[in-house]
Amino acid sequence: MSEFDAITVPPNRPWALVWHYIRLYPRWYWGITLLQVGAAMAATLMPYAIGRITGAVSEGAWQQGDLLQASLPALGLLFALAVVQLLCARGATLCMIMVRPLQKIRIVRDMFAYLQRHSARYFGEHFAGSLAHRINEGTIGLLEITWLLIVEMLPIVAVLVTSLVMLTLASPWLGLGLLVWVAAYTWLAYRLSLKAQKLAARHASARSLTTGKIVDAVGNLNSIRLFARQDYELNYLNRYQIEEKQAGQRSFFYQEKVRMLQDSLAIVLRVGLVALALYLWHLGKIDVGQFVMVATLGLMIVAQCSFLSMQFMHFFECIGNIESSIDTLLQPHEMPDQHSAQPVNIEKGAIRFRDVNFGYSPDRPIFKHFNLDIRAGQRVGIVGLSGSGKSTLLSLLLRSYDPQGGKIEVDGIDIQAMTQQSLHTHIGLIPQEPGLFHRSLRENIGYGDVHAGDAQIILAAKRAHAHEFILQMPEGYDALVGERGVKLSGGQRQRIAIARALLKNAPILILDEATASLDSETESLIQNSLDDIMSDKTVLVVAHRLSTIAHLDRIVVLDKGQIAEDGTHHQLLERKGLYYRLWQHQSDGLLSEQDELKDDLPVTEKA
Repeated sequence: MSEFDAITVPPNRPWALVWHYIRLYPRWYWGITLLQVGAAMAATLMPYAIGRITGAVSEGAWQQGDLLQASLPALGLLFALAVVQLLCARGATLCMIMVRPLQKIRIVRDMFAYLQRHSARYFGEHFAGSLAHRINEGTIGLLEITWLLIVEMLPIVAVLVTSLVMLTLASPWLGLGLLVWVAAYTWLAYRLSLKAQKLAARHASARSLTTGKIVDAVGNLNSIRLFARQDYELNYLNRYQIEEKQAGQRSFFYQEKVRMLQDSLAIVLRVGLVALALYLWHLGKIDVGQFVMVATLGLMIVAQCSFLSMQFMHFFECIGNIESSIDTLLQPHEMPDQHSAQPVNIEKGAIRFRDVNFGYSPDRPIFKHFNLDIRAGQRVGIVGLSGSGKSTLLSLLLRSYDPQGGKIEVDGIDIQAMTQQSLHTHIGLIPQEPGLFHRSLRENIGYGDVHAGDAQIILAAKRAHAHEFILQMPEGYDALVGERGVKLSGGQRQRIAIARALLKNAPILILDEATASLDSETESLIQNSLDDIMSDKTVLVVAHRLSTIAHLDRIVVLDKGQIAEDGTHHQLLERKGLYYRLWQHQSDGLLSEQDELKDDLPVTEKA
């Protein structure tokens, strides 16, 4: 198994998340840390070498004899320190170049893997574009944090510690002055940055919401054009852009206030350190070389702390972005697999709903003590008016939602006792609105079995009567279908979905209005193929066009979450109950979702 195959659950706290992805690459980060500290110490020791040179010059130590030979030790030290700084800094950067792409791949994989296990309710409440943006923003924020901590901030800490030691050796008063200033500066920066973090998180949230609105509009551009709502959408987006702008300005203005205060403290250090060194020189406590070292170190420290003030703001902005991503992406899963859940092998496909209670909200139940037994290999049609519970029945079987009471069993096993992946592996679904990827036709069909060869893919396409129109496309099976299959007609998309389900060859097959997008001729062509693949499977068919289910083994009629009738097509017609009225009431074999049958509805004879 490669390092990319391992998936871990990301921690749901910012600092724990950062540490988690640092400790996955300990050798790289130890190397980077040591190299960065080495580069910082070498840079900080340069003023010492310069001070030695200045002291020798001011005392006239090199006026006699060979100047090159006399100054060679000091110049050699300065050169060596510069080379060490260069090599360590570049070495650390090369290590970061190696580890950051690995780290990014790992972060995106883990977050995407966690995201995939969220419930249908979760995805119904979040924009797809916003979720993708949060993954990207959280990943970049985490990478920036590691960069800031190890490449930007750690060297500054090393500079301050080394400077503190060197100044203390020159004079304890200089070391004490720097220590007091660093303590005050760090405390103040931390306190001010806490509010900056909150403002940055709000800005990140507003930015993500705006991105989600744009993605939502782009996905519905056809509706925007048809309703001539271009100007409306611009104004609608503008409202969210204004909120984003205000959140951004609040965050940036506060950051600028913090920088102003920190820069003022830097001026105090620069002038104060030099003034104190000048006073100590006047008293004879330090020599000229040490004075030059102090002045040079002071300038270096001020430059480093000025840079640190900017990094502090960037640092907490990244923390805010990570928090925003965590709050959205790493919410607890609503329907996780049970700890005892096991992968199962479903062979027969018998389905049983046992005393099931369910409602999308507790105060509006759909199923109350619902029971339904479907034998293995039985083909069952599910019919009923809108709101009767047809789609909910399928959602519960697919574990898009869990019932509040009762059990759903497949081959006698509670579906909550099996992993969701193993459940879905044994169920083939042909939905009313097939979800196609912006990939080739070959890849979309092959999604039913990722190990299938071209011959199997072509056979599935032929059985779904898709092979003919695929060959007519310029690139054939390599043709891209566009986002969500927009380059194909509704009927063509449906045939690709059918071919994909055929290739999966699962023991349970669900058809949710699978032929609704097909014209009568095409439906007639593929109906024989569907009948063929149904022969050895347990099949559930939801349809409004009742003629498509009349030949099934059994028809279950739902009404307000209860089974109103159950039997074959002919048995139900003979009873002249709800199914009979639905059959008589449909127009051209299609049952309207808007129809509301009443007891006094006049029944007309079918032509």
